[in-house]
Amino acid sequence: MTADEARVPAAGLAEFVARAFVAAGLPQPDAQAVAALMVEADLRGSDTHGVIRLPLYVRRLRAGGINAKPNVRLISDRASVALIGGDNGMGHLVMRRAAALAIEKAKATGVGWVGARMSNHAGPAALYVTMPLEHDMVGLYFAVGSNNHLPPWGGSESLLGTNPMAVAVPALEEPPIVLDMAPTVAAYGKVRLKAQRGEPMPVGWMIDREGKPLTDAKRADEGHLLPIGDYKGYGLSLIIALLAGALNRAAVGREVIDFVKETGKATNTGQAIMALSIEAFMSPAEFKHAVDGFIRDIRQSQRLPGVDRIWLPGEQSNAKRLDRRAHGIPMPKALRDALDAVARELKVAGLP
Repeated sequence: MTADEARVPAAGLAEFVARAFVAAGLPQPDAQAVAALMVEADLRGSDTHGVIRLPLYVRRLRAGGINAKPNVRLISDRASVALIGGDNGMGHLVMRRAAALAIEKAKATGVGWVGARMSNHAGPAALYVTMPLEHDMVGLYFAVGSNNHLPPWGGSESLLGTNPMAVAVPALEEPPIVLDMAPTVAAYGKVRLKAQRGEPMPVGWMIDREGKPLTDAKRADEGHLLPIGDYKGYGLSLIIALLAGALNRAAVGREVIDFVKETGKATNTGQAIMALSIEAFMSPAEFKHAVDGFIRDIRQSQRLPGVDRIWLPGEQSNAKRLDRRAHGIPMPKALRDALDAVARELKVAGLP
């Protein structure tokens, strides 16, 4: 925690976020549900995708870019697959329903795949991909990013986003394996965080339009994000766009709306989640015991010089969650000021 940070209890932060959403037009139950998911993102350490997004969500709600009272409904429904229409509602509400439906289908058939269209930004993928874990299931998640910052490999026009994917695998005694990643070297939210804090970006995050390194986060609009693994990251982003976007009749390529710059427009964000029942293959306890053993083999394996610990995907998020649940969520001054401004604008009680 830095010198300008204070800790805010998770419950108090969730109450504030819910008050703000009610004032912005969300019904109370929906406001509480979205607030809980946003705070959970911060508890997990996803600081770029949690309550930091509240000012933007409020702007979009007030500008009509998000439908405060949507009719989220099934467009198509089969034994193992379904498509949900989000009616331009808050993405958190759409994906919470999609995850619940995928789990329900997996209980019946062993696997459930649910796509969503006319959704919105829903926070970090880890929020939804971990929901199947409580039911002894593996979770997978894909989404089309809410703006385009990645050109095709060798191109200079951004036609792809930081399209996230996530996989969650349950363990028995160890924390679950949770891989939540973008196919770019850095998520764009991290670029915005650098700009907010006045910090330079590392070389390798972005290039300018001439292909030269770009490190000034405040000039991010002048450049492009770089993919992981060169052409492999570009290919991964493309496949995610097809599965989460095109397959759901959601926006891809030039159809994608920048949800930050065009706050009054619907984004038609596409997402997909899959739940896979372990019981369809073997005893869940036996599988999770095997996962524990593999985790310990990796953690205890020989390390390179200077390496103190080998981490597994999701371990650091789990550690942050335990710490922040006990001691509160770190709140930098810049973020607290932004949230206080939202409170004044909506005329609601501010942060605790």
